Amino acid sequence: MSKVEVRTEKVVIPTYETEPYDKNPLFTEKRVYQGSSGRVYPHPGYGVSDTKTDKEYEAIFIENEYILVMLLPELGGRVQRLYDKTNGYDAIYYNEVIKPALVGLAGPWISGGIEFNWPQHHRPSTFDPLDYTIEENDDGSVTVWIGEIDKMFHLKGMAGFTVYPDKAYLEIKGQVYNPTDRPQTFLWWANPAVAVNDDTQSIFPPDVFAVMDHGKRAVSEFPIAKGVYYKYDYAPGTDISRYKNIPVPTSFMAYHSDFDFIGNYDEGKHAVVYGVSQRL
Repeated sequence: MSKVEVRTEKVVIPTYETEPYDKNPLFTEKRVYQGSSGRVYPHPGYGVSDTKTDKEYEAIFIENEYILVMLLPELGGRVQRLYDKTNGYDAIYYNEVIKPALVGLAGPWISGGIEFNWPQHHRPSTFDPLDYTIEENDDGSVTVWIGEIDKMFHLKGMAGFTVYPDKAYLEIKGQVYNPTDRPQTFLWWANPAVAVNDDTQSIFPPDVFAVMDHGKRAVSEFPIAKGVYYKYDYAPGTDISRYKNIPVPTSFMAYHSDFDFIGNYDEGKHAVVYGVSQRL
């Protein structure tokens, strides 16, 4: 049985820092992005700097003989790297520079890795430091729990990252607690990034026949598009599951599926990343 190892290390990553926030609370803001309002009180709103510096972060590494996982609790608890040691393949996009864009609810958001979002949108704390704890389990696996108390709705959310002996996958469990005296609504979703090239193919379940953009403003058949989607005409028929056939930035939101998986295949490197969802 292979051993699972866990360790914390200081890592230095070139970083474009956030600008100082306004100490006065932002009660209202006219920005609306993908259906979400810019009202994020009591979170402050941030800008981003154009100056790059080398910044030290505390990283958590979990690994066995098959995979290496790098977590950054100081940046929203994201998975920064998921590395396949058997073939030298980064299953998710490993971004070696932290350069935020103003996409998150409170402003800064970064690409790459796996971002965890709740209770809505690209969560306002996606760029904030979170608490963590490490558990070494009786079966030889290791779990790292990273979580927070949400400032907007006072919910508690945690993600548990587990690597098992002799298993070539990362298990992620989400837990949400409502300590308040009233019902609360929330979203919980993960945002994995993958590096793409002309050999990349999106793998959707076989019952996905239609996709749409954010807000359902555009709809297309899938995987063979036959009309205009994102202002580009794919007639008489184009396989839009293949990245090389998509000439403009495009979103695919699956209309419906009774299956529990989604994936991405690199034919050139014969490597694949699959996400499988299971409700416990």
